[in-house]
Amino acid sequence: MKCFFHIIIVFCTFINCNTSQNKPPIPAQEKLYTYGNKTPDGIGKYYQGREIAHMMGPVGIDWLNRTERDKEENVTIAIDSMEIKPGMVVADIGAGSGYYSFRIARKLGSGKVYAVEVQDEMINALKAEKQQLQDKIVEIVKGDAVSVNLPGSSIDLAIMVDVYHELEYPHEILQSIKKALKSGGKILLVEYRGEDPSIPIKPLHKMTVTQANKEMSANGFTLYRKGDFLPIQHFLMYEIEK
Repeated sequence: MKCFFHIIIVFCTFINCNTSQNKPPIPAQEKLYTYGNKTPDGIGKYYQGREIAHMMGPVGIDWLNRTERDKEENVTIAIDSMEIKPGMVVADIGAGSGYYSFRIARKLGSGKVYAVEVQDEMINALKAEKQQLQDKIVEIVKGDAVSVNLPGSSIDLAIMVDVYHELEYPHEILQSIKKALKSGGKILLVEYRGEDPSIPIKPLHKMTVTQANKEMSANGFTLYRKGDFLPIQHFLMYEIEK
């Protein structure tokens, strides 16, 4: 674990130089954001009092796919706890290299996984993995900074694994996901625990439950389930407020 944490510290510093996103027109809701002091790991843009972190770039693909990740983050238990059933439609928002997407696809057996990404290098990695696995369940979708580009009322579950804190337009993305959720659909955030200073992740790459709840509530979501079973991350599932 000591070596793992050292890698994360270096990694979360190094990735800041790779933040390529599509740049759509600035949304009208820009007034929801404020701008201020820019820290080394942030973009100087704030939402609900939280500075948004730099996006992880393709330099992190090997780290995302590291063989020890399941043991370090208990990915198997995280997926087993998502209430996934055969035939469901799941959206992995900020899918990266597809580490979660293809594992969820295997668990589904039938149904669909939308692997949503904004970075071309990550999309190329997803395509290569899909071809290698001869996968028929994962559908790769090009999103952008303000939309996940999914059909309305099309998904049962949307997940963001260590992604939400990096969204340049969190309000717009959450609203886009809300439109894509079926009735009764859920959204899951997996984030490094911001309350725990012993977890040596840069502060902007962690989130507290209080902050996550605040931002989700501002977008019409309420906490449905809080899991405390992951070693270093929160497992926070939300539903649309009734």
